[in-house]
Amino acid sequence: MTRLSPKTGVLYDENAYGPLYDLFLLLGDSITQQASSQERGFGFAAALQDAYIRKLDVVNRGLSGYNTDMAIKVLLRCIPAVTEARMRLMTVFFGANDSCWPTSYLNQSVPLPRYLENLTHLMTHAKVKAHNARIILITPPPINEYMQWVVDQAKGYNQPRRTAERTKEYAEATRELGEKLGVPVVDMWTVIMLKAGWELGSSVLPGSRKFGPNPVLEELLHDGLHLSPSGYRILYDEVLQVIRKNWPDQLPEHLTNVLPNWDNPDWHHGDGSFESATGASNGQSSGPGHKVFHT
Repeated sequence: MTRLSPKTGVLYDENAYGPLYDLFLLLGDSITQQASSQERGFGFAAALQDAYIRKLDVVNRGLSGYNTDMAIKVLLRCIPAVTEARMRLMTVFFGANDSCWPTSYLNQSVPLPRYLENLTHLMTHAKVKAHNARIILITPPPINEYMQWVVDQAKGYNQPRRTAERTKEYAEATRELGEKLGVPVVDMWTVIMLKAGWELGSSVLPGSRKFGPNPVLEELLHDGLHLSPSGYRILYDEVLQVIRKNWPDQLPEHLTNVLPNWDNPDWHHGDGSFESATGASNGQSSGPGHKVFHT
């Protein structure tokens, strides 16, 4: 029988060994939080939910304004215990706030060495490792200083909180950390900058106020910091490409539905029960394409 746990609020089958769906968890700041929004159009998290529907639960743990100092303090509230749900895939996407300059008492800035320590902590914490999750590290995207300066002035700041050069430094360090730890990386900074006309190794950074406005960044970053629908489309494609390269068996098209399809013969020719159609009484699959609990 399927019940709702009064302790965790997780749907589970009392005849099986855990909750119905494994998780694809998205951990990050406002760029992740806004990835579920449909206000402007395409959203990264919403697109993942559609791609993995009936196969994995895509859970958005984007926390607007958070830096990695804050993230490690709430990590245990964001990650379920393995007895509650199995986290199969996870993205870690910070740096947009950590890379701020310390310009106000509401300081989001985190020094680069501590930022890297924090990222390492987030990915290697015992509660995370217990899931044996496939982790994807995402670099902060570039910024458009022209647009961000307008935002900063509207908020009362008398100097820019973010610069293209400092964001580049954090993005490069994030990529290097992933390589060091053997964690696949989506290098959003480089992908977007190449589209904006940047050349590898060049000190001319599109988005910097030292140079002219860049129409590509204006299109991909709706306020100079957060991704627009076209920016989220790039993120979606890059994340799926990392999954395709490293864990092709975890692509949506290679996963079976958790619950049986409506035309499963056992719905119609068995006793018509959930247990008959799913094999839930012993946690076994009732046939190809109708697997109930992932292994």
